[in-house]
Amino acid sequence: MVKAILFDFWGTLVENGVWSPTKQVKNILQINLPFSEYVVRMERAMMGQKFDSLKDAFENVCKEFNVECPEDRMEQLIGMWNKSWMLAKPYEDVLPALEKLKQKYKLVLVSNTDAVSILRVLEKFKMAELFDKKYLSYEVGMIKTDKNFLKMVVDDMGVGVEDCVIVGDSMQSDMQPAERIGMKAILVDRKGSREYSPCIKTLNELEMQL
Repeated sequence: MVKAILFDFWGTLVENGVWSPTKQVKNILQINLPFSEYVVRMERAMMGQKFDSLKDAFENVCKEFNVECPEDRMEQLIGMWNKSWMLAKPYEDVLPALEKLKQKYKLVLVSNTDAVSILRVLEKFKMAELFDKKYLSYEVGMIKTDKNFLKMVVDDMGVGVEDCVIVGDSMQSDMQPAERIGMKAILVDRKGSREYSPCIKTLNELEMQL
């Protein structure tokens, strides 16, 4: 029986204020790698530790990929990233669904994220109190694709893998890590464009899949 629901944040609960910030970083820095390889390295570099500023975070990304980042390009990166979180908002179904689910389940936030964006969005929409626990990549020093991330979450909560389900929008960061440790995973596909089972379009369908 499911006791805890692990939710991804960006793209699952909250819509970014701009089109795919992570892909935009790749384009701005002209990083010529397959996205699946790029995104793991980028998120680990930017979101695997706490930086004092977005500039410091992006400098670490540039170091990871050994690319130059002149001042105008750095300003473009920071401006785009700030616009994304400033315009971000929960999907329409999210807050009512979380309020309802919280009455029956432990709600846990698991997110690959930088230290600047997520806390401001959580505060702006009063979302923090909806979660019993939060495991944020920059705080725990791991991203979700790291093999020990979900194991650490389960162990810290004192529950079994079979007691948890993860809900997210990424095959690479949510579905596959869960499958590796035998945790049930539910894909949120709001556009109905991907093949995976179980799959939902909104959180209103979630309880039927638990």
